[in-house]
Amino acid sequence: MSIQKQSWVPYLFILPAAIVLIVGLIIPVGNALYLSFFSWDMGTPWDTAEFLGIENYTRLLQDETVRKSIGVTLRYTFWTTTLEMIAGIGLALALEKPIRGASIFRTIFILPLMISPIIVGLIWRYMLDGRTGIIPHYIGQIGELIPFLQNFGFVKSAYLANIDTALRAAIVVDIWQWTPFIFIIILAGLQAVPADIVNAAYIDGANWWQMTTRVKLPMIRNLIIVTLLLRLVDVFRALEVLFVMTFGGPAQATEVLSVKIYKTAFAAQNLGYASTISMVLIGITFILSIFVLIYNNPTRQEGSH
Repeated sequence: MSIQKQSWVPYLFILPAAIVLIVGLIIPVGNALYLSFFSWDMGTPWDTAEFLGIENYTRLLQDETVRKSIGVTLRYTFWTTTLEMIAGIGLALALEKPIRGASIFRTIFILPLMISPIIVGLIWRYMLDGRTGIIPHYIGQIGELIPFLQNFGFVKSAYLANIDTALRAAIVVDIWQWTPFIFIIILAGLQAVPADIVNAAYIDGANWWQMTTRVKLPMIRNLIIVTLLLRLVDVFRALEVLFVMTFGGPAQATEVLSVKIYKTAFAAQNLGYASTISMVLIGITFILSIFVLIYNNPTRQEGSH
């Protein structure tokens, strides 16, 4: 009897988390999946909802705006996560050792992470405004002083109103805000690497590059993969900053799937079709997460050796 009781102890500990998962994730996702088979306008009684079967999904496959939003989402996710991982790991390596002023630099780096996304969107929207923004103003002055730089876009411009620059500006803002998140996690991982392993590598004649690429980063590989997964999931559901800065414009240049879902649900008031698009977002995020987790599977790594 005591052995049976002990076998139930682990399940009792994870029961609260399981309840939260069911209530906060499985039920809402299941409800959205159910709603995706209906046509239901916001503000109308549920009795007026019309069952459409897979008609919403058929419409989605033919919807050019959704395909464009998926493309924007993938480009936005690729560039933000790639550049943030490079910048975050680079900063962590640079500030890993105790140097003069390191604590000040660390504090400065994490400040953007403390600002609300809505505030971040408002700040950068005004800073990038083509008429009153300080960034277009000073970049325009640099371009006037050095005419050669005008060939590389150093001109005064309404970056958020330009199809060619709006997404790039949004990527820069996301990098500015979320690189500190990666920096903090990777820095903690680097500082947890055992000192005796590092000293042994130095005694064996390893230089900085060899120490970084063959000792430190491989030892925190799992941490890097988990950090990448967290950022992938977070970027895919990005909404607030893009909503405030561009609302998906101009001409869908920054309309990621989250913004598309918001417009469909609250502007067009079509909750059924918005739920269908949200299933696509959930599906893409799920597939990417599974791929990253399989790539980070310890048994797979042992088998490869």
